[in-house]
Amino acid sequence: MPVTVPRDLPAAAVLEAEQVFVMSDVRAAHQDIRPLQIAILNLMPMKVATETQLLRLLGNTPLQVEVTLLRTASHVSRTTPSEHLESFYSTFDEVADRHFDGMIVTGAPIERLPFEDVDYWPEMTRILDWTRTNVQSTMHVCWGAQAALYHHYGVGKHEVSQKISGVFPHRLTGTRSPILTGFDDEFLAPHSRHTDVHAADVEATGAVDVLAVSDEAGMYLAATADGRQVFVTGHPEYDADTLALEYRRDSGQGLEVAVPAHYFPGDDPAAVPLSRWRSHGQLLYANWLNRCVYQETPFAPAD
Repeated sequence: MPVTVPRDLPAAAVLEAEQVFVMSDVRAAHQDIRPLQIAILNLMPMKVATETQLLRLLGNTPLQVEVTLLRTASHVSRTTPSEHLESFYSTFDEVADRHFDGMIVTGAPIERLPFEDVDYWPEMTRILDWTRTNVQSTMHVCWGAQAALYHHYGVGKHEVSQKISGVFPHRLTGTRSPILTGFDDEFLAPHSRHTDVHAADVEATGAVDVLAVSDEAGMYLAATADGRQVFVTGHPEYDADTLALEYRRDSGQGLEVAVPAHYFPGDDPAAVPLSRWRSHGQLLYANWLNRCVYQETPFAPAD
């Protein structure tokens, strides 16, 4: 089944070329079913790339999904054309009276800043509070996960001596959760961040279960028992070359950055990297949509 997007969204052409089932909003209006209403708060600087990555995952399930792209009003993007934002994005105030079946809060390359120093932090806290009443299940990714754990549960982040960048093996902790259905006992996933949250701090909340961890990269996946809040500290949505692009960008700026771990064949930055986490990413998002959103949300949307 398709993910429904505006007809002119650039990601639509890319996904159609990959044979991902996308449907224009015009055609979807004639379908006699209720699609899942999913909001994406896109905080990443390269918004078009992130849209494509997330829509690729959302479009690979038997469920019809209608996406609303959101941006912060209190921060002006310098890397995405204003025309794109005005054409395809809404601000939080424009949707604050709506209810959504699911929501994705992306990461942002600001993890070294104290949360209160982020220019849109007051707006971010309003959105996070709103998700608890107006969204059935919210998936928080990377900095989005850190922000939500801090705001909702007081879990702090810790700066690391060297950027956590690469593709790392993870293992399940043994805590059962519907979002883990079909997971291998060990799986790979990418990380790209300068800060960490400690699994022990998350478990100490008594409200969030740690579901998967990495010996090298730390906590990866956590969730509340009811599935209404999911926290992913890595980037299962990344393309095969995303870490390479980040590494070359940082190296080109003269920054001292390590080669992403377990990523390039032979640890050679000149080699072409392979995606070894795609199936895990597809399964994670499919489980979230099915187990945490579709099976829990009422057919009739809330007023």
